[in-house]
Amino acid sequence: MALTAYAAETAHEAAEAAHASPIHVVLKAEELFNLWGFPITNSLIMTWIVVAVLVLFAFLFRQKLSLIPGKLQAGIEWMFEGILGYMTDILEDEKMARRFFPLIMTIFFFVLIANELAFLPGIGTIGLDNGHGGITPLLRAPAADLNMTLALAFISFLTIEITGLRGLGAGKYAMKYVNFTSPVNFAVGIIELISNLGRLVSFSFRLFGNVFAGEVMLVVAAFFVPYILPVPLMGFEVFVGFIQAVVFAMLTLFFIKLALMEPHGSESH
Repeated sequence: MALTAYAAETAHEAAEAAHASPIHVVLKAEELFNLWGFPITNSLIMTWIVVAVLVLFAFLFRQKLSLIPGKLQAGIEWMFEGILGYMTDILEDEKMARRFFPLIMTIFFFVLIANELAFLPGIGTIGLDNGHGGITPLLRAPAADLNMTLALAFISFLTIEITGLRGLGAGKYAMKYVNFTSPVNFAVGIIELISNLGRLVSFSFRLFGNVFAGEVMLVVAAFFVPYILPVPLMGFEVFVGFIQAVVFAMLTLFFIKLALMEPHGSESH
C-alpha cells in the first residue's frame, strides 16, 4: 500500500511538473489567418518561402549560364550528369531517365531546402501572442506538417501509377494486382496491392515522423541541457534532413522502375 501511494504521489508530481513545463509541442500546423475561407498556416507560409528560394535560385543560375562554365556551373553540371547516369542505369532507358529527371530532382531539392531552412534562426521561435501565455510561430518546417508530406506522397504515388499504366497498358498493369493464373499469383497480387497502397503511408509518415521527431528532440534538449546538447543534435538533424530528401527521391525512382516491370507470372517477366 505504501509503495502504491508513493507511486501515485510521484506520478502526480510528474504530471504537475509536465503541466508547468514551458515545453510546448503542437502536432498540427497552427493557423495564422484566413484568406477567402482558406486557412493559412505557418507551415504553408514556409512552403511558399521554399518554393520562392528554388525559383529564385533557378532564375539567377540560368542568367549566369555560359558555354565556358565556371566552377559553380561545372560542379552542378557534373552532379546532374552523374545523377542522370545513375537514373539511366536504374531505369535501363536514357529517354525515360531524362523524362523523370526533373521530377526526381525537384522532389530532392524541395525536401532538402525545406528541411535545412528549418534550422535558420527565428524559425519556430518568432511568432504572435496566442493569448495563452505562449506564441504561435510564424514559420514552421513544412515537413513537420503531415498535410505537406501527404501531398508530396500523392504526387509520387500518382506519378508511379500513371507511369505503370502508360508503360504496360491498363490490362497488363492490372494483372500485377488481380491475377487469376494461379493461386500463388493471386496471393502475390493481393500482397502487391496492399504494398502499393501502403506507399502513401510510408512516403508521408516517414518524412513527417523524422522531421517532427527531430524538432521535438531539439526542443527537449534545449530545455534540459541548453547551449551544449542542442548543437551536436542540430548537426545530426541537418544530416537527417539531407538523408530524408535522398530517400524520398530514390524511393520514387525505384517505385517507377517497379511499376514498369512485367506482372508476376507473365512470360516476359
